[in-house]
Amino acid sequence: GGGGGGGGGGGVTPDLSQSIFQNAAYSAVLRRYSDFLWLYERLHRERAGAIIPPIPEKQAVSRFTPAFVEQRRSDLEIFLRRVAVHPELRDAACLDTFLRADEATFRAAKTMKDNMPNMMMSMNPSDMSASGYGGQMGMPMTSPGGTVSTEKKIKSWFSETKTSIAGDLVRSPDDDLFDEIEQYVAGLDNQMRAVSTQATGLVRKGKELANGMFEFGLAFHLLGRSEQEVLGSALTKVGDAADAISVLNAEHADLEATQFEAPLQDYVKTIHAVRLALTRRHERRLAYTARLSELNAKQANLMKLRSTPGQEAKAYAAEMSLQRGQAAADAARDDFMAVSQRVLREVDRFKREKAEDMKRTVYQYIEMQILYNRKMETIWADLIPILENVPLRDDQVPAAGVDVPAPTPVSLPNDAIPGAPPQPAAQAQMQQEQQQQQEQQQPEQQLPTSAQPQQQAMPPAAAPPVPPVAEPDDSPDASGITDVPLGDTMMGSGVQYRNM
Repeated sequence: GGGGGGGGGGGVTPDLSQSIFQNAAYSAVLRRYSDFLWLYERLHRERAGAIIPPIPEKQAVSRFTPAFVEQRRSDLEIFLRRVAVHPELRDAACLDTFLRADEATFRAAKTMKDNMPNMMMSMNPSDMSASGYGGQMGMPMTSPGGTVSTEKKIKSWFSETKTSIAGDLVRSPDDDLFDEIEQYVAGLDNQMRAVSTQATGLVRKGKELANGMFEFGLAFHLLGRSEQEVLGSALTKVGDAADAISVLNAEHADLEATQFEAPLQDYVKTIHAVRLALTRRHERRLAYTARLSELNAKQANLMKLRSTPGQEAKAYAAEMSLQRGQAAADAARDDFMAVSQRVLREVDRFKREKAEDMKRTVYQYIEMQILYNRKMETIWADLIPILENVPLRDDQVPAAGVDVPAPTPVSLPNDAIPGAPPQPAAQAQMQQEQQQQQEQQQPEQQLPTSAQPQQQAMPPAAAPPVPPVAEPDDSPDASGITDVPLGDTMMGSGVQYRNM
């Protein structure tokens, strides 16, 4: 159901021991959003200086839709679990009331005039009177007329405002450390807001890319219908791939929103909670400084009344007021020191958890990107064999209903490729051929020397008539070999040679 003008609540089933419940028969309580908001504000009062987990913000539009109610329920459950395991908050009185009180008791606790009964029960009477509270059960001190006195609250507010404007605040040994913490948190806030803004932009661009790929796929589907069968089918497959990538981009954008953008936004809210904790310490510092200023004023007034004759009654009242002022100053000092120590513990815990959270968030984001790119690569790679089957000439277009076989890769030896180094077998064959050519050339070169004696021993004979031949050229040919006259007709390389 809705509640507090801010959205839905629901049954709370905390993962805590059953002993915290007032009635053992109850294992769940019904709480509205306004109840969670009350718990959030009470934790700031009871445990000032603690880093209170962020609570979902109010929303006035579409707050009763099923999706919003479920998201609000999940966010409130996360808030409650964080509070239940928080080292500074898990034993808070308001959390115990929130978890175990029945409806009537819880409503009574919420309608308390000052909403601080548990804090008042933990204070001693002097502290309560100094703070403007008295009576039993932590009820606010009332005037004789029965109305809640606000005069002291107004004076305290003016005193703290005056102190803040004057800027003369009480000093503590940890002021320099807190100045460094404030500078660190302020810088971290700016940096994380910038990263969160970029993450939001990435998610938005991812959704736009999903829409663009859908339009891209639709265009290729229409283009495929206007082409021939093989090319048209291939273009249609490209459109199908674009549709698949469109769906993949949409799913990836949703994952980025939930696993990357949302954690960064939550981290920005946590940094804001750290700044609120530092603000609570500053408020306690102002209050302590104001109480000291009031105490000094009361001391000066008492000294003045004591030095004036006939002012004994006023001096007594001033002395009582001075005692209450001293108690209030002591309480403000203790509160200021307690809050300061709590802030230091919380900032140290925040730094440790920040490193773990950032490591986990970035690691998940990297894994998500790797998986996304692998899926996209697979979708595009499946298109390559389809496009390779598309013929490049009209005579390669197959008949209707005939599947085009996939191209068979051809392996060529290295010696068939120009410029490639020959294979070992081919190289050995080439060496053998070169050796044979050299052996054939050696007898031809030695032939003129061996034929000369044979020419001198034979008697001259009438040579048969031969057709006229061109006179040989005495110049060497391209190979550097000159024609040598031979005695007999010899066949050499298919050319006839005769003795001239």
